[in-house]
Amino acid sequence: MSENKIEATGKGRANPPATRDLKLLRTAAKRCRACHLYRCGTQTVFGEGPKAAPLFVVGEQPGDHEDLSGRPFVGPAGRLFDQLLTEAGVDRARVYVTNAVKHFKWKRAGKKRLHQKPDAGEIKACHPWLESELAAVKPGVILCLGATAARSVLGKTVGVGSSRGRGVEALGRVVFVTWHPSSVLRSPDAETRARLRRELRTDIKRAWRRADRASSPR
Repeated sequence: MSENKIEATGKGRANPPATRDLKLLRTAAKRCRACHLYRCGTQTVFGEGPKAAPLFVVGEQPGDHEDLSGRPFVGPAGRLFDQLLTEAGVDRARVYVTNAVKHFKWKRAGKKRLHQKPDAGEIKACHPWLESELAAVKPGVILCLGATAARSVLGKTVGVGSSRGRGVEALGRVVFVTWHPSSVLRSPDAETRARLRRELRTDIKRAWRRADRASSPR
């Protein structure tokens, strides 16, 4: 494959190569310049997990830990998510995890890099990578963690609180929306944290049961 940068096409949209090989897609994404966020992040953080995973999990964007390591879901929110997968009885080895936006958007505050929410243009620019991952993995169920992931997958703004708990059809698959683990960690009090944690675990379990059932031989 050419070492040329993957430039934006049209108005701020990436142009991934026409392949369903996740390794080739991951390599190509490293050279993406479809939006300005490549200047912010240390590196592209592509999705990770098995091809043919029945459950496809979409988060918002890499955080500080993910940006430095080059792997998704390895920071505090990712560790909480792994705990909840275990509690929900989910086989982590059968889950594909990625983000709606593949670069870390942040602002400097002293020595810290503070997370900044991706805007609509940045979500749109990165969406072709998500579509390529979906085409490669071919999951039965998508689980969106948070409003940014839901917007990327559903193509519209939705309220997580009013949307969670039920599956809807989108992109030819069943889609569930739930809280992002970071919402649990940022909750202002113990009671809210416990409630969001419980609801997130319930939604993970619900999505997994649907995915596992859809992937089981008949």
